[in-house]
Amino acid sequence: MLPTKPMFSSLAHVVGCVAFIAMLLPTPSWADRPVSTPGVPPTAEQKGFHRGVVAVSNPLAAEVGIRILEEGGNAVDAAAAIQFALNVVEPESSGIGGGGFMMIHLAKTNETFYIDSREKAPAAATPNMFGTLSFEIASTSGISVGVPGTLRGVATALEHWGTIPLAKALKPAIKLASDGFNVGPLLAADIVDTTDRGFTMTNLQPETAAIFRPGGVPLKEGDLLVQPDLAKTFQLIAQHGPDVFYKGEIAQAIVAAAQSRTRAGAAGLGKITLADLAAYDVKIRQPIVGHYRGYTVASMPPPSSGGLTIIQMLEMLERFPIGDKGQGFGFGAKNTLHVMIEAMRLAFADRAFWMGDEDFVHVPKKGLLDAMYVASRSAMIDLNTVLPPTTQGNPLPFDMASLLSDKVKLAALVPHREGTHTTHFVVVDKHDNIVSYTTTIESLFGSGITVPGYGIVLNNELTDFNFPPAFDLATGNPGANDVAPFKRPRSSMAPTLLLKDEKPFAVIGAAGGATIINSLLQITFNIVDHGMTIQEAINAPRISSTHRSSVSCETGPIFPLGFTPTPPFSAAVVQALQAMGHDIPPCSANIATGASSAAQAAIIDLQTGKQYGAADPRREGTVIGLPRRHQEDDGED
Repeated sequence: MLPTKPMFSSLAHVVGCVAFIAMLLPTPSWADRPVSTPGVPPTAEQKGFHRGVVAVSNPLAAEVGIRILEEGGNAVDAAAAIQFALNVVEPESSGIGGGGFMMIHLAKTNETFYIDSREKAPAAATPNMFGTLSFEIASTSGISVGVPGTLRGVATALEHWGTIPLAKALKPAIKLASDGFNVGPLLAADIVDTTDRGFTMTNLQPETAAIFRPGGVPLKEGDLLVQPDLAKTFQLIAQHGPDVFYKGEIAQAIVAAAQSRTRAGAAGLGKITLADLAAYDVKIRQPIVGHYRGYTVASMPPPSSGGLTIIQMLEMLERFPIGDKGQGFGFGAKNTLHVMIEAMRLAFADRAFWMGDEDFVHVPKKGLLDAMYVASRSAMIDLNTVLPPTTQGNPLPFDMASLLSDKVKLAALVPHREGTHTTHFVVVDKHDNIVSYTTTIESLFGSGITVPGYGIVLNNELTDFNFPPAFDLATGNPGANDVAPFKRPRSSMAPTLLLKDEKPFAVIGAAGGATIINSLLQITFNIVDHGMTIQEAINAPRISSTHRSSVSCETGPIFPLGFTPTPPFSAAVVQALQAMGHDIPPCSANIATGASSAAQAAIIDLQTGKQYGAADPRREGTVIGLPRRHQEDDGED
């Protein structure tokens, strides 16, 4: 049974490294700044809302969400309707053929929890099931399709914490799919663009091509896209509930598609069965909690690596005076970028080694965030030198749970490609209930397989497992992120909440595969340390690195919308980082393939109660809010 009150009761018991590493440096100048809510825009710049706000990557889906709030629905209701609408208008990024993580914060009880609807491997999955298939072939064949979880996750949220029936949440999406909508610039570009996959995804399977390239001609911006098969699917779900998807005729069609569509002959056939779909379940998870500069950070736990990695980096970097221009730590300064790059490399090394699906492996969460362990990792960062190739640390001595666990204690250190085409949105309702939701079908257009007659684009999520498997008896590596039956692949998605004195004030999330983690780190710095408004924090350029990659830095204009992040990184600073030894090519317009790294956020001003949204112009980000009603107007809005 699902808990009726999944408690967010761990704020006080998670040990941060604030007290320990504060001793390493004198009190910085920014410590005396007046207390206020970070990220709040000046009133003259942006008026706040009072009855709810949505920040979504697509304007049509944003309109759907705000209508639900206007009609009296709560944040969960609006999020459900937004997600179904995004399935129609952003089919390349997410939908009921995929999975995701939904953070819910209930204002009345001050509880925060996550609905984990990540895809799962089928019962017949094995560590070696990909054999000698290349990533390109496997990821575009049925063998890569995980058991979808988005629909079950949304239905669970509505049943327990929503106020409207599933059929009502589906109604706007049914209309968008049946009546059609005018294709926007992002979808038009993704239909023909090959940046992400190296080949065009929309012509690999006939059903997908029929939708997005009718008559062999790719849809362009402004064309009407009608999806009658998807509308039919949503109508079936509205009439019969999720079981028609997981046990009924839709389930049969999903299995048939995954088991028959392959670019690799028999080796690429999917392993999903009707029993796998019927057995799919969601998990209610408690947040990973840490602290930074007196604020509490709550984020997604395993099977995502996002929350642990973000918090570990924040706590590693807290000893540095980030935001203090006088000490060389202003936005985009050499010192600031250098220590962020080093923290990324250290944390991603730990991520690759220690993090996986906690239902199957022991993830040393306490050890990875232990004050002494974090301080030992932070001490490796030197302002004047670049770390050699980084390896994982050993958090086990700081993790008492590991002594009691009979699960595997190592995760595989094998690089693999992680899809970046994901979407994220946030909703705050008039009661300050919050939903922050990241969903995906993994890569651009997922597997490229559309279920015949039902219009569902299927994910390629199983390629997020180690590929190839890492298990090795000779070295003792158990390959904890190898494929296993019913297992969820490791993720980077990380809907994140910031709190002051246990009161939430900022909710952020992003798309972009592994770059999600680094994007959210920098957005947090931007509002907490650099004094940016939340929209400025999202608009700013980003850098990204992992333990094995070069450093990418962002410039513009970003394709296809032409947005240029500001303020730009200095060419002189980039050259100085190169001179130190950082492998940092010239800044590119396509960090994480540009628009795919879009972030969305919201701020609740703790002083005034006003709500502010921020959406990413890297994509078609849209903020819509509800001001006070006329009779409630106090003259401020």
